[in-house]
Amino acid sequence: MTRSASTLDRPTLDGPVDPDTLRVSDVVHAADSPDAAWWRQAVIYQIYPRSWSDSDGDGIGDLPGITSRLTYLRDLGVDAVWLSPFYTSPQADAGYDVADYRDVDPLFGTLADADALLETAHGLGIRVIVDLVPNHSSDEHVWFQAALAAAPGSAERDLYMFRDGTGEHGELPPNNWQSVFGGPAWTRTTDADGTPGQWYLHLFDRKQPDFNWENPRVRSEFESVLRFWLDRGVDGFRVDVAHGLIKEQGLPDARERTTMLGDTQSTEGDGTTDGGTTDDGVDHRVHTPYWDQDGVHEVYRVWRQVLESYGTPDRILCAEAWVEPQERAVAYVRPDEMHQAFNFDFLTAPWIAHDLRSVIESSLRAADSVGAPSTWVLSNHDVVRHASRLGFEPGHRRQNGIAAGDPQPDRALGLRRARAATTLMLALPGGAYVYQGEELGLPDSTDMPDEFRQDPTFARTAGAETGRDGCRVPLPWVAGAPSNGFGPSDRTWLPQPDVYRGYAVDTQVGVEGSTLELYRTLLAGRRDLALGTGSLAFVEGYGSDVVALVNGGREQVLVVANLGAEPVRLPEGAEVVVSSAPLVDGLVPTDTTVWARWA
Repeated sequence: MTRSASTLDRPTLDGPVDPDTLRVSDVVHAADSPDAAWWRQAVIYQIYPRSWSDSDGDGIGDLPGITSRLTYLRDLGVDAVWLSPFYTSPQADAGYDVADYRDVDPLFGTLADADALLETAHGLGIRVIVDLVPNHSSDEHVWFQAALAAAPGSAERDLYMFRDGTGEHGELPPNNWQSVFGGPAWTRTTDADGTPGQWYLHLFDRKQPDFNWENPRVRSEFESVLRFWLDRGVDGFRVDVAHGLIKEQGLPDARERTTMLGDTQSTEGDGTTDGGTTDDGVDHRVHTPYWDQDGVHEVYRVWRQVLESYGTPDRILCAEAWVEPQERAVAYVRPDEMHQAFNFDFLTAPWIAHDLRSVIESSLRAADSVGAPSTWVLSNHDVVRHASRLGFEPGHRRQNGIAAGDPQPDRALGLRRARAATTLMLALPGGAYVYQGEELGLPDSTDMPDEFRQDPTFARTAGAETGRDGCRVPLPWVAGAPSNGFGPSDRTWLPQPDVYRGYAVDTQVGVEGSTLELYRTLLAGRRDLALGTGSLAFVEGYGSDVVALVNGGREQVLVVANLGAEPVRLPEGAEVVVSSAPLVDGLVPTDTTVWARWA
């Protein structure tokens, strides 16, 4: 059996499985330094504050609730937490509409509570990353209120994107841009005398006006906001809509651009997004002049300098940038810009071995091209939880909510695949993100009555889009307690489905085979085996339904993810470290991932 990573012709993946003839490919990704910066290998846990833990019984999670349960995260084994927004906000978009970037909303506590959270987390060895929302503010922000009161062309209005309308009387929006949440991306104002006025841009809800990032005052304001939170001790920022700050000069219409398949014309720098391929053999793309404009990189180079002025240990920036292709996405993590960017290609990859292998390889190569670590993520507060998403067969795409009347996922199948997918993810070199509750195996809430939904997507599309509420339901801590232990009362801002009781933390702690104990084992093993800084090479010979690789961290670890219908054998001498599901007669069954020492 060939074990060295020498130059080999890669065999086809089809054919009979014969573990005795497995071969290791060329190294796809070289090992990082064992003492690499913490963020190059960290596992970061996302806390959605509304839904983590409620300390006062009002049904909404808060900062004291988070602080009270940080030992749970220490025991889980994560390196850092990322907190979704807790700033002063009217909560039109669950806090992503910020009215004051330097204060805590009373729903969540006070600045003193934020300081206590930071102190407690740091005392437990957990770093804290906070969300920053720079593309837009709340319409209740003092700047926007001043802009509404000011005249067209004023300095106040120049902080946002105000424009005159089109049409004979300005009755039409300035262009055809559409909101991510549905409907036009423009809202018309009313002047003091009651007559219709200018329009303002909001790429999201109408209560979230976009800043004008060409204005130097906007740039200096956010540099000041960075320093405010760095001075309080935060360890970095997750940057919301990082690809959206700069808009194309002149604000041209979004337009469809079609190219025949095989056309190699570059789309670099034009804000183009893939619209899909139709049966006519044409690739339909939409030119979006408000995403991924080159000017955003100047902003982040300045921010990197601000963070580096604080010395060691490194404070970090992580981009939420839905950008294609990968070559454009990794521009955000060049050495003088951000440290990390979310790997959405991995999150959206279907449960198909070839697709997973391809995205792992392309992600590592793209990140390596700029000297950055790749990141890996399967769930967050904006998408269907992967325990539900994977309960459908590949090709059934459900990223934006599942309603009671929709086809329902197979919960048992989804959980089995979710455990296997996470076991694969946490074996990959680089950083990784875990969304609250996935360590419990939580599914989305798929039977929520419409009257409880709060996501603006649901309202703005008149229910055509279900929205993201299903992945944001408060966590169950104690089965059968009021609100399943989420807080001291039975109140929850979104209703918990009945099935959540069976996933509660107290039913899983110390229970062999539980999803919580699997995550604890995976995170401990990842650290002990130095998988976050290891090399990666694929293992050939397992067939087209298996992703097999070797991570060369502290030891050589063979990772076998079986997505096929038939069980597969591990090679002779392989010592199992962890398995996402029990082996059957020594074989790796379907929808199971195994780590094994392979000397």
